[in-house]
Amino acid sequence: MSLRRLLTHHRTSLSLLLHSRNFSHISASHLRPSLLAPPSSADSTADFLKDFRRGFAKGRKSKDDGGASTTQVTEDIGPVVKSTANSLMEAGLDALSRELAKLRTGRASIGMLDHIIVDTGGVKMNLNRIALVTIIDSKTLSITPYDPETIKELEKAIVSSPLGLNPKVDGQRLIAVVPPLTKEHIQAMCKIVAKSSEDVKQSIRRARQKALDTIKKAGYPKDGAKRLEKEIDELTKKFVKSAEDMCKAKEKEVSSA
Repeated sequence: MSLRRLLTHHRTSLSLLLHSRNFSHISASHLRPSLLAPPSSADSTADFLKDFRRGFAKGRKSKDDGGASTTQVTEDIGPVVKSTANSLMEAGLDALSRELAKLRTGRASIGMLDHIIVDTGGVKMNLNRIALVTIIDSKTLSITPYDPETIKELEKAIVSSPLGLNPKVDGQRLIAVVPPLTKEHIQAMCKIVAKSSEDVKQSIRRARQKALDTIKKAGYPKDGAKRLEKEIDELTKKFVKSAEDMCKAKEKEVSSA
């Protein structure tokens, strides 16, 4: 039995050896295509990110190097800068106009009462929102409240104002006579006008400086920046002159009262 097992083992080993020799002519290169695994997801992700970064860098470079597109973006802010400066300067003139309207001259004017604040039951409102002001003649004003029950509050507010008016009740309205100005009052009014003029001119110059700072930060081309700065300066001169003309007219009105 032992010899038979030994012969069987020998035959099996010999068969396996012959079988392996039948495949010995196949090289590893022939087996590799079917045995190699596809690239891992990690490798694919790394390659994608590498290509994406490379492409993004090129795009950004072309954008930076593209002088035409960059210049166009810069030039587009020109109208906005001028429009903003114009709006700020106009706001300064509007504020000046309101301040000058508060000053009493020797003549009656509808706007001279606009700034007066009336307290009606704890609610404070401008006089022109709760009453209709009309001119009877060059020296007399009529103040008619929309709500007749507020006539006493109206009277109190007008008397308390620095205008020096002493209105009288006339039915459902108030009648206020504008007294002539004294010499001292005229001098005081002229000083207020001069200060108001200087305040608004400073406001206009601040608007100019803000516009120039915006131009500088935008990285404007030299020639374009100079042209835009010149336009801003011309705008500034125009508004300063308007402010001076308004104040001169008010001084003349006060002085001739």
